[in-house]
This record gives sequence, C-alpha cells and structure tokens, in this order.
Amino acid sequence: MSRADERPQDCANGCDVGEQVRSLASEVEQAVSEAMAAALPTELADQDPLVRRSGHADFQSNIALSIARKAGQKPHDLAGQLRSRLAEVPWMKSVELSGPGFLNITLADTAIVNQLVQRSEQAKLGVQEGQRDQVVTVDYSAPNIAKEMHVGHLRSTLIGDALVRVLGFLGAEVIRQNHVGDWGTQFGMLIQYIFEHPEEGWRNTEVDQDGHEDATSAPDALYRAARAEFDADEAFKERAQRRVVALQSGDEETVTAWHDIVEESAAAFQKIYDRLGVLLDENDLAGESRYNPLLDDVVEELQRKGIVEESDGALVVFFDDILGPSGDRVPLLVRKRDGGYGYGATDLATIRYRLQDLKATRALYVVDARQAQHFDMIFRVARRAGWLTGQDVEHVQFGTVLGSDGKPFKTRSGGTVKLADLLDDALRRAREIVTEKEPDISAADLEDIAETASVGAVKYAELSTVRTKDYAFDVDRMVSFNGATGVYLQYMHTRIKSIQRKAVETGVGEARFDAGLALEPQERALSLLIDEFADTLEVVAKTLEPHRLAGYLYGLARAFSEFYEACPVLKADSDEVRASRLALCELTARTLAQGLDLLGTTAPERM
Repeated sequence: MSRADERPQDCANGCDVGEQVRSLASEVEQAVSEAMAAALPTELADQDPLVRRSGHADFQSNIALSIARKAGQKPHDLAGQLRSRLAEVPWMKSVELSGPGFLNITLADTAIVNQLVQRSEQAKLGVQEGQRDQVVTVDYSAPNIAKEMHVGHLRSTLIGDALVRVLGFLGAEVIRQNHVGDWGTQFGMLIQYIFEHPEEGWRNTEVDQDGHEDATSAPDALYRAARAEFDADEAFKERAQRRVVALQSGDEETVTAWHDIVEESAAAFQKIYDRLGVLLDENDLAGESRYNPLLDDVVEELQRKGIVEESDGALVVFFDDILGPSGDRVPLLVRKRDGGYGYGATDLATIRYRLQDLKATRALYVVDARQAQHFDMIFRVARRAGWLTGQDVEHVQFGTVLGSDGKPFKTRSGGTVKLADLLDDALRRAREIVTEKEPDISAADLEDIAETASVGAVKYAELSTVRTKDYAFDVDRMVSFNGATGVYLQYMHTRIKSIQRKAVETGVGEARFDAGLALEPQERALSLLIDEFADTLEVVAKTLEPHRLAGYLYGLARAFSEFYEACPVLKADSDEVRASRLALCELTARTLAQGLDLLGTTAPERM
C-alpha cells in the first residue's frame, strides 16, 4: 500500500510538510462532499456535509437527513448511496448506516497514526498559517494614565493578549495598540495640583507583603487628591482649565510635567503586564495624545463630506435608528460647542489611522460590552466617510468580572479592586495549596510554582469563560488542581514531562510512532483530539472566542488522563507499543504546551 493510500491526504505528487497537513475532520468532510457530488444534483452537492465527531464512531454525517426531501428520496436510501461511495475510500475502516439515515465513519488506525506523524514533524504541529495576508490591529487593555489598573482592565488585557497570540501564530501581522487615556481636562487638573503641591512627591517604591513592588503609581493618589480639589475649589478649577490650554498649546513646563506623568504611569502598567506575562510593552502605547494633531483634519473631512451637522453649537453625527428613551436621536459628539474634542473625535481619528496608515485589513477593539453603541457609531461614520471599504472591523465585547456573591467585584468599602491586589490574593491561595500538597518544598520552589500557578489560574478562569458573559472571580476554584482550571492543565503537562524523564532515566526513552500497531480506544480518542488543534485555532481566529481553545485544552488533558490510566506507557507489553505511546505522550505535551502558550500561560516542567 502506498503512502497516499495509507492516509487521507493525497501526497502522491509530493507534500510540503510545513504547509499541507489538513485535519482528519477536513479530509472526511471532503470525502463526504465527493460522495455527494457523485450521488446528487449539482445544486444540492455543494452543501455542508454536516460531519461531526461522534460517540458512535470517529465521525458522523447526517447530511442525508438534511437534504433527502430536496433530493426527492428517503433519508435512509440516500444515506445508503453515500455509504456505497464512501466504502471505496481506502483510509476509512468502516462506514455504517444507522437510524433513519446517519453515516457513522470509522478511520483506519494507519490513517490516524500517519496523521500524528505528520503533525509531530512540524514545529507548528501542522497548523497552517492561513492568516498570512492579514494585518490586524488589536486595541486592548487601555488603562488611563495617572490611574491605577483595576479589575475592570483584566478581561480586555487577557482576551486581547490571547487573540494577539493566536492570530500571530496563524501568520497574521499583528499590531498591538494600547489606547491609553493620556490627554484632556484631567491632565490640566493633575499638573496644576502637582505644581501647587510639590511636597507630595512623585514615586512610590514600597514593597507589598508578597515581595512585589507596589504597582501604584504616585499619579494615581495625586489624581484623586486633584479631583477632590477640582470639585471643591472653583478658583483651582479655573487655574486647572488654564493649565489645559497651556498643555494643548505646547507650554514647555506643562508638557514636561505631562511626560513625567505618562512615563510614571507606563512604568506602573508594565509591572502588571510583566507579572501577567502579557505581550504589551511601552512600544505598544498608543495614547489619545497621538491623535490630537489629526483631529482638525478629521473634522474638516467629515464636514466636507457632509457627515457631521451642527446641533446647539456642537458638531455631531445623527443616526435615524439610534434613539434615546424619549425617542430622540442619539448623536455621536464630534466637536464640542467650545471647540474642544472628546472621545468621539479621537476614536474617529484612531480608526482612520489604523485603516489608512497602518493598512489594517482587520481592526479589533477589545472593549467591554457597555461601549457597544459608541463603537457602532464610530464604525458607521468610518463607513460613511469611505475609510472602511471591505476591511473587517469588530468590537470584541466582553462581560463583567463579578465577586463570589454574583455582584460586580468591589472591595469591602465599595471601591474598585486593584488588579495587583487581585493577583496577590491568587498568589497567596496558590502558595497555601502547594504547601498543603508538598509540605517539605523549598521556599524558592514554592514561590516559583505558586507564582506560575496563580497567574495561570487567573488567566484560564478568564479565558475559559464565554467572553460575552459575566463570571465570578473565585480564587479557591481557580487554583484547584481538579476540574477545568489552569492549574489542572499545568499539572497534566508536568505529569507527561515526568513520564518522559523516567523513560530517559530507565533507558527506554525512544519515542516513535508505529503505523502497524492497533489503537486502543483511549489512544484513538486522544489521537483524534490532538488532530483537532489546528481547526480549533482557526475557529478562535474566526469567532474571536478564546474560550474555545481553553475548552479544547481541558478536553485534551482529560483525554490524556484517561489514556494514561488505561494504556501503560513505560510498562507497555512490547518495545514497539512503548515507543509509540511515548511518541503520543510527547505530541500531547507539545500540543498542550503550545495551546497554553497561546493563552499566555506557562507550561511548567515540574510542579
């Protein structure tokens, strides 16, 4: 039997190992489609073959039930025709007809093993770089300068980072954009307060009880003090407003102070980003101030194209189908009546810049669902202006982080939870659990494992949740070694690495797939799941839903656990079986580690 006959993919004319590994599910879909083309009229043959994984076989197709009426046949009869065609496919072990017209498809063991060989030979596990022609801007995290990062920034930061990683892995040119708030009235207020209260100082170098530098920037405390004086003292308010004018006109002293505030805040943000292991750095900062020089030109263009209109002295855009509670049209404010600009103008300048200057083919805004109407307006204006002409622009919405009581996550005093404090809570609980399991662990190992586990736990809890839904931040559940948690996935990876180390230590470390061996049910289930990795990433790229990858990895970890319990590895019945199972362990570990990395999570060697 030739290699082309042994496996689904036709490599008779040669295959580029780095480019051409299609999933088994895709191959089955193609085979069913070809059977449909032979048995059905053209107008029916190009429909989705409706192939899915099945508990009754490797795959199942119910296409016969779906189109039998249109074909003028009984589902059972049509399924029989398709079955007779599929029975001729050499890499299908069996095709059974069940029920009213289901096709249960079981693949040959040789085809499955050869597929694993192909994936194991590639650095990217057979994942095709199908996004190579894409330039994607991802707007995420977006804290405000002079304010500390809080729990509200967690979801945007982690979801955005996961999407950046997945899209980049699939070959896209990804441009990270951290659209921080760093301009406007609040900075005139803050700078004026700093000039009038120099004794309050700038920098905070305290170390918290967990040994971390306090990520609170001095401007955060100063901002709260400045806001209090701004609200209480009319004279100070007037001085602060004059300071805004000085900032906007480029006054050297004012601009220097503004730069200091931005740098101090950016350093505080970076401590959080480094601790979370996200990819953002100072080069990704894209503050509102960057677009300030563009605002006049944007408004002039919108006026020239007749998109904005005057309303009470301001320039706005109205939409006939966006109405307020009283039935009045809700406007997008582009320029205030005093000539100043707000978020609307800045966001319009931003989208124009990303589409025209950065040449984005896809622009993603990872911002919470409460901003849905605002971004809908921005995208509509961009379309009217002719900036948006076929590019894919999406508001990647997400829900709210709740406390364990199911209410918005707040401190006991009702304040906003600092992101650093939230990470500290997870770290303390992880430290306690690791100590309970390994009471004799060294202090250095304890800290290393607890830090890795706690960050992984927080990330997985976030990314395993459907992003449009709210979820409860429950530290005890997050750091559990059982269930769908990041710690469980990390632990399963360390179990595989332990098996590999023991294999080397005992001199039986050879790992090699053998297509001549029959697969046990658990080996088969694990192998088929490994093969779904590439398809899972494509779904994430299309839907922008990282929970699909998180769920896949949990399923993979469970499948490995079931395989390991049922199929001895180091004590296998023969050298050939042991080598093949070690190869399956190795490919599982690689897939699990790569998937965790795409979620921004470490896959530790020991735990």
